[in-house]
Formats: sequence, structure tokens, C-alpha cells
Amino acid sequence: MLLDTASLYFRAYFGVPDSVRAPDGTPVNAVRGLLDFIARLVQDHRPDALVACMDADWRPEWRVSLIPSYKAHRVAEETETGPDEEEVPDTLSPQVPVIEAVLDALGIARLGVPGYEADDVIGTLATRAHGPVDIVTGDRDLFQLVDDARGVRVLYPLKGVGSLQVTDEALLREKYGVDGPGYADLATLRGDPSDGLPGVPGIGEKTAAKLLAAYGDLDGIRAAAADPASKITPAQRRRLVESAPYLDVAPAVVRVARDIPVPEDLDERLPDEPRDGEVLTALGERWGLGGSLDRVLHTLTR
Repeated sequence: MLLDTASLYFRAYFGVPDSVRAPDGTPVNAVRGLLDFIARLVQDHRPDALVACMDADWRPEWRVSLIPSYKAHRVAEETETGPDEEEVPDTLSPQVPVIEAVLDALGIARLGVPGYEADDVIGTLATRAHGPVDIVTGDRDLFQLVDDARGVRVLYPLKGVGSLQVTDEALLREKYGVDGPGYADLATLRGDPSDGLPGVPGIGEKTAAKLLAAYGDLDGIRAAAADPASKITPAQRRRLVESAPYLDVAPAVVRVARDIPVPEDLDERLPDEPRDGEVLTALGERWGLGGSLDRVLHTLTR
């Protein structure tokens, strides 16, 4: 099981009241919410291995160099000398180091790779896995990794993690008319304002799906746009041709990397006891993690 950790703690932050606080009054709603998510996921799915995948770089320069608008609206303050910082709620940022410390003390594998997003860590670990993989994320971009033949599916939270959309190839075809790789092409054409990806003007999700059904993939669509004899409509032809500079680079930005340098000796096994019980106890008391920490421990050790 691969966790898109930031996606989940963002959901926890907005789903758990900020009245959930440590003894000193510091909000710990994201920490406790994420621990509750993990307890429920382990209880319901009993994975053999679990990795909390992290954003070591939430806005990699290699993606920004291709599409400068990539996540640009999320930048809190750009400086000439320092890295971009993602704009997040004031009471969430201080909780992230606590989340990391608790995961480490529990012994849950936590992995980020410099220069890459959690999506790329997930893509690489899913690609190198030798058995079925469940990816837990609230980010539809990871639908591109769905692969029935390899047992890779996405568990997409609809409400908390108690109600998960099990996303396989059948569901993708039903909802979007594409398979996993086709979803990346669909996302490229459609664009995503939340990620600063403009897409092709006038081509939304349904039109993109129809074009992919007719011409196979993005390369086939572009070839049809360049072929005067094709049946593509004049308006679509014009939009696709005018969007050539975007379409030349967008696939590399949208597609999840699958071959980044991840440690070969990563211990992905689900821990059956805390890695550092004393530290974990201290963290639980310092941050008032109470029942959330107890539930994770109970689930891991049963």
C-alpha cells in the first residue's frame, strides 16, 4: 500500500475540526486525522507493506522549466535565492514535522526523493513492485498508474477513508472512457487549473475522451489534427495545432515518473511493533495524540 501522504493529511486537516489540539493548544487535527486514516486503511486492507510517500520537492524545477505555470499559483513567496514554498494553511505547516516524527517512531516507511514529488515516488515503487499494489490518494492524476494486469489500483477517498472508490481499468473506462495510460493523455488535453496546466482550450474531459476513443492516444490525435483528410472538426484541428507548444512539453509534466532513484533496501514491511516506543510515547504525550495513536498501535500489533 502506497500512501500519497500530503493528499491524505490535507484531507485530514480539512475534515477534522481544528479544535482537536495538543495540551498546549496547538492544533493537531491533521496529525490525528492521518493516524486515524492509517489505522482504518490497515484494518480494512491488511497490506503486507506500507510506504508513506512524501513530496521532497512539491514543484520540481524540471517540471517548471517545461511549463512555468506549473503550480505557480500555490507558491507562497518566491525568492531569487531560496526554493519556492507551497502556500498551506498556517496551522497545517507546523503539523507536518510532527507527522513525520510519529511515522518514523512507529516504523512506517517514509520516503521522499530530492527533486521529485510523491507521485513520482509512488509511480516508481508501483512499477518495481512484484505483487498487487493499492495506491491511496485523493489526486486523480494517479489514475494513470492503474494496471489490472499488474494488480495496480487506486483507492480514492470519497469520504474519509471509510468510503473508498476502488479504481481499476473497468471503472476508468466507465467514467472516463480510457485506461490507465490513456488517463495521462486525457489529463494533458483537459488540463488542470489546480496544477497550473492550461490544457487545450475548448477541449474538456468528454471531448478529450471522444478524441482518444477515435484516435487512440495523444500522438494519434495530433497526427489527425495535422492531416487535412482526417475527420477531426475544423475547430478542434485549430485548437490542437495552436496548442502545439503546450502539447510538446505537457506529457512529460503530467506523466508520473516511474524510474527515479529510490533505495533498493527500503524496509516496506508493515511494522508489528513501534520502531522506537519511548519516542512514540513522548510524542503522544507532547501532542495529545490519545486515541488516534492508540488505534494505530492496536491495528499494527494485533
